[in-house]
Amino acid sequence: MDEIQPWPSDWLRGVLEVCVLRVLADGPTYGYAITAALAEGGLGTTKGGTLYPLLKRFEAAGWVSTEWRPGDGGPGRKYYDLTDAGRAVLHERSAQWLAFSRATSRFVAHAAPGGTRQHSTEDSTEHGTTEARR
Repeated sequence: MDEIQPWPSDWLRGVLEVCVLRVLADGPTYGYAITAALAEGGLGTTKGGTLYPLLKRFEAAGWVSTEWRPGDGGPGRKYYDLTDAGRAVLHERSAQWLAFSRATSRFVAHAAPGGTRQHSTEDSTEHGTTEARR
């Protein structure tokens, strides 16, 4: 972890899919602009060797369509556009990620400096169990 990559790489891999889909929800864009948006959003630097295979998987799954467009005085760029199927996956995975994030926060919040335990009976019933874990 450093200024370029503030998070452990396995954390980034876990959330990168939904974050890239979210960037694409704003409209068609190209790879470099996606990495810039991710960095501006606080995720650090995403390398092409990580991003482009992910975009290729999205295309194979039908989550994005692609189009080559001429560059402004330079080489053309491949633009990625979220499909309806990709938008549905974004909505599903976003809801899943938020639920997962809430669940993990219950475990780690008390371990952070100044943190407190936040796991209660109410939290447990939300996920189908009635017994509070303390």
